[in-house]
This record gives sequence, C-alpha cells and structure tokens, in this order.
Amino acid sequence: MVSIYQLKSRFQQGLRPLLGTLVKLGIRANHVTLFAMLSSIGYGLWLWRDAGSPLPWALLPLFLFLRMALNAIDGMLAREHGQQSCLGGILNEAGDVVSDAALYLPFALIAPTPLLAVLCVLLAFLTEYIGVLGPMLGASRRYDGPFGKSDRAFAYGLGALLLAWNPGWAVLADWAFAAASALLLFTCANRARAILAEGDKRV
Repeated sequence: MVSIYQLKSRFQQGLRPLLGTLVKLGIRANHVTLFAMLSSIGYGLWLWRDAGSPLPWALLPLFLFLRMALNAIDGMLAREHGQQSCLGGILNEAGDVVSDAALYLPFALIAPTPLLAVLCVLLAFLTEYIGVLGPMLGASRRYDGPFGKSDRAFAYGLGALLLAWNPGWAVLADWAFAAASALLLFTCANRARAILAEGDKRV
C-alpha cells in the first residue's frame, strides 16, 4: 500500500550527517525522543490557547516536519550507535501517540463536530497499537498505510495551512475527518492482515 513512509530511507540519508555531531555533544536517542514529545505537547498547548489565530496553524507543517526529523534521528542514533534499550522502545512508541494527541486534538476546536476529530486521534492510536502487536505475534512491527504516521502528518499539515490561509475551510472539517476515519480503519485492517500473513508463514 502506497505511503509516505516509503520515503523514510531517503529522508534518513539526508539527516545522517547530523548524527556524528549529536554523538560528540553527548546527545542520546532517548534525549531526542523526549524532546520531540515535550515540544509536541508545548506546541499543542499553543494551538489550544490560540486556535483562533492563523500563526500556530501556519507554522504547524514546519513543526510536523521537524518532529518527523527528530523521530528519524532518534531511531538512527539507537540503531547505529548502540543506544537501543527497552526504555527507548517504550519512549518511542508512547511518545508518538502522546505527540499525536497533543498536536491533533486541537483540531476539535475548529471542527463542526468535534467528536469526529477526537475519533481520528483514537483510531490513530489503534493503528499504532496493531502495528506494535506484530512482534508479539511472531511478525514484524507493521507500518503499512494508507494512513500511517507520516501520511497523517502530511494531511494535518495541509489542513493547518488551509485553516491559516482561510479559517472558512473549517466548515469542511467534518468531511475531512470522516474520510480520515475511513482511511485509518483501512490502515488497521492492512496492518492486521499483514501480521496474520507474516505470522502464518513462520508457523
């Protein structure tokens, strides 16, 4: 299934020159993971406080790109510099869902039906939970689309730009969240199907 996640390897190559500098500065993967989560919470609080201002919405795509870069960097530091740990795995998975909630729940403030925006966040949690179940069931961690983490960041970033440009776009938010919910359910099904297929092959 086509997903922006498939561009991850190229994205990582562009960030790799930074790794040596971070290691020399004593910055570890867990430091990056915590910074990404805490900064996401801070940005989300800004969105809640100033939801009527175009500035936080206009800058959200830039912040989402930064968050994606931080997520890639912490993974590369862990794998390529011997920093993998159980704590790091917990922080990585928990940090992603906490950051998603912090950054995406403020969209409920502009949606005609706020519960649809909340539903999308809950379904995003479900997609990641199913993905994490892979190793527990004899399969790999699944990142299948069509609406994985990177795809969601792109969609929310685009929505934020539209809101910053013209707040009137908010009247269409329910349709966008309904479509996103359908894509998230499809993503859940794809990940579950991939885990089952991979697990069956190993039996």
